[in-house]
Amino acid sequence: MSDAAMTTASVLTGVTILELGQAYMAPYCTLLMQRLGADVIKIEPPGGELYRRPTARKRTEWPQFAMMNAGKRSLRLDLKKPAGQALFRDLAATADVIVQNYAPGTFDRLVGIDSLRAANPGLIIASGSGYGSSGPYSPLRAMDLAIQAMSGVMSTTGFEDSAPVRTGPSVVDFMGGAHLFGAVMAALIQRSQTGQGQRVEVALYDAVLPSLASNIAGYLDSDGTIPERTGNRHGGLAVAPYNAYPAADGWVALQCLHEGHWATLCAIMGRPELAAQPPLNSNAGRVADMARVDQIVGEWTASRPREAITTRLTTAGIPCAPVQTLAEVINDPQVRARRMLERHQGAEGHWWTMGSPIRLADSPARQDNLPFRLGQHGAEILKEKLSLDIDRIAALEADEVI
Repeated sequence: MSDAAMTTASVLTGVTILELGQAYMAPYCTLLMQRLGADVIKIEPPGGELYRRPTARKRTEWPQFAMMNAGKRSLRLDLKKPAGQALFRDLAATADVIVQNYAPGTFDRLVGIDSLRAANPGLIIASGSGYGSSGPYSPLRAMDLAIQAMSGVMSTTGFEDSAPVRTGPSVVDFMGGAHLFGAVMAALIQRSQTGQGQRVEVALYDAVLPSLASNIAGYLDSDGTIPERTGNRHGGLAVAPYNAYPAADGWVALQCLHEGHWATLCAIMGRPELAAQPPLNSNAGRVADMARVDQIVGEWTASRPREAITTRLTTAGIPCAPVQTLAEVINDPQVRARRMLERHQGAEGHWWTMGSPIRLADSPARQDNLPFRLGQHGAEILKEKLSLDIDRIAALEADEVI
């Protein structure tokens, strides 16, 4: 399909989004919208976004900047200057959505949200923050690590006899970004019916809390007697077997969600009698004797390679997977087939981009994969959106407003 055809079919063609975001939450939200066809204008401060700083080792721009921002347009704008604030208000009058993740109250103090909405009643202003605009924690600044600590994610990650551990991926930031995307899309649907925009917000703390459902349920069901950290076992210690087990060449993860799975696994392990043997013949019994279950399964997996284990169990309908390294994930044929992580080469070097997990059969995701220089599209955006002439744009550049 040609680029033109893809643009025509895109869900958000014609929607203009102004993004004032750092790191992951707002940038991921707008990346999803850009892949659906929106024109995302990333407004960066004079020094650029957080991930434009040099990496610790190669001293190049952080690779995740391109991953989160390829395909957007960049406007360098100093919102601390009155002229920059005025320019932003003019741009907001032409936009459909603003997505920002400043600390609560900061964005309003800079540009005045009520005045933006008065000038553009259809404007949707989406705000992401650590704890939201209400509640006792609202003034606190927070990013992924702090929310993991506050929300219970860290206290439930790791093994019972270990210290609390943050999750490997930045789950809070990306869950927040995905929820913020959903909030903006809901507001766009409502605007199509009423013609009115609105303010929407997502707090990282709110967004991650539902992911602890199994852990909270296990705590309540056991009256607080089960350990908070359960390692690779089920968060509520409510399913067995459910763990990562050693293989001859690494680890495999598997789980038996019902008695049929367990009976099948017992037959594959050459221990069919276990399926009918109390207490292992029920999930409750296996949970009560979880250490023995893990020992039985682990002894079977330990002498076999990952591929042989997962092929056999997958064929039998038992949920399982190899525990892959980052190198294996980067080169995974599934990741490549769905274009979720791609390497690109250009005159200035190489970079990586992320695809969109949102798939619409009749509206293919855009594949704009070029990262941009800081402020690269400034003159283009101001001429297109505000009809500013060359002299006015040059004056703004001379005054370091853009």
